[in-house]
Amino acid sequence: MLSHDTIWSALDTLAERHQLTPSGLARRAGLDPTSFNKSKRLGPDGRLRWPSTESIAKVLEATGATVDQFMSYLPATQGRSQIPEGNFPPQTGTIPLLGFAQAGAGGFFDDGGFPAGQGWDVVEFPVDPARKPGVYALEVQGDSMMPLYRDGDVLIVEPGAQVRRGDRVVLKTREGEVMAKVLARQSARTIELMSLNPEHANRSFDLADVEWMARIIWASQ
Repeated sequence: MLSHDTIWSALDTLAERHQLTPSGLARRAGLDPTSFNKSKRLGPDGRLRWPSTESIAKVLEATGATVDQFMSYLPATQGRSQIPEGNFPPQTGTIPLLGFAQAGAGGFFDDGGFPAGQGWDVVEFPVDPARKPGVYALEVQGDSMMPLYRDGDVLIVEPGAQVRRGDRVVLKTREGEVMAKVLARQSARTIELMSLNPEHANRSFDLADVEWMARIIWASQ
């Protein structure tokens, strides 16, 4: 099972592989040099501090490491594994799980893109009691999202979260098409998405043709 210690250990290992100190790794990623210091891994009150997914994403980009490489620095675990997003405490709960193919059918989401209806499975995920309700998981099916997401990967999605340019998102059209892409641009009338797979074209939609769009907050593999 993932823990505060194993995630920080993976970051330390990544730094060592690139002949960097934790401070050097943070600096290369454009973060405060003290972000990964051991003194910052506990709060003044002794509470555990987790590295945010944004920090991990910046580190991976700066070092050229893949998510798979980062995960390989973690101890072997059984079943699906999840990296806590933001400042999740080490508390486990379950969230709804649905396959991408099923997500295109009716009856699984309400008008706002929140889970609804029957037929959902569940998957374990660290849960922050203060987080807005509605977080769910979608299981990737097929290779249309390669190389970033592969068949069987699970995307953790937060409907209602603020979405900004460059965020990875899941979008469902009113015709029932569901896709995971990067938000390139959003105007008062259109949404432009950049494909994760270079073999698949970028897409543009009129807002009237979009049923909902939600931000991907992490992917488990």
